[in-house]
Amino acid sequence: MFRKPLMALTGLSLLLAISPVRAGEPDMAALTQEGKEVMMGFGTALKAELVKAMKEGGPTKAIPVCNVEAPKLAKIASDKSGWAVGRSSHKLRNSKNAPDPFTRAAIDDFLAREAAGEKADKMIKTAIVEEGGQKVFRLVKAIPTAKPCLNCHGGAGVKPKVVEALAKLYPDDAARGFSEGQMRGVFTLSKVLR
Repeated sequence: MFRKPLMALTGLSLLLAISPVRAGEPDMAALTQEGKEVMMGFGTALKAELVKAMKEGGPTKAIPVCNVEAPKLAKIASDKSGWAVGRSSHKLRNSKNAPDPFTRAAIDDFLAREAAGEKADKMIKTAIVEEGGQKVFRLVKAIPTAKPCLNCHGGAGVKPKVVEALAKLYPDDAARGFSEGQMRGVFTLSKVLR
């Protein structure tokens, strides 16, 4: 008489017992997936603007996209998603993108892993940290240098007119000398946990 409800209850108990997320604990996999989706939305929007500018006028037309439009797109992604979205690097072009300690540690880890032969496109770091008395989920993802990026981020092959345009907007530019596939920076995202 009670056999079916008892079996269902036992099955539910077993499912809850083996569940990787305990009540009240954040679901790291779900947060990582959500963060990746926010990051991809931002990255896709930025790439679309860069491709459009490159088609309209080449690298010198694309430079202002990174300077002016990228921060706007990051703010839009942040406002829409509730995540803080940004970019940083170990070789900064814009000092406003300097890494905080968590991001700096992730960058250092990624550089060591890259030196050991790991591909930049696979590198990601996630953690829940305490910041300002709040629990915050952090996600840092390496940005590999794509071939078109070499127009502004490459080495000696960067054209003089591009170097000149970069110098006007970024007098302390250090974001050059990269090769295709090499990590040139990171996406950095965070979300305050409730």
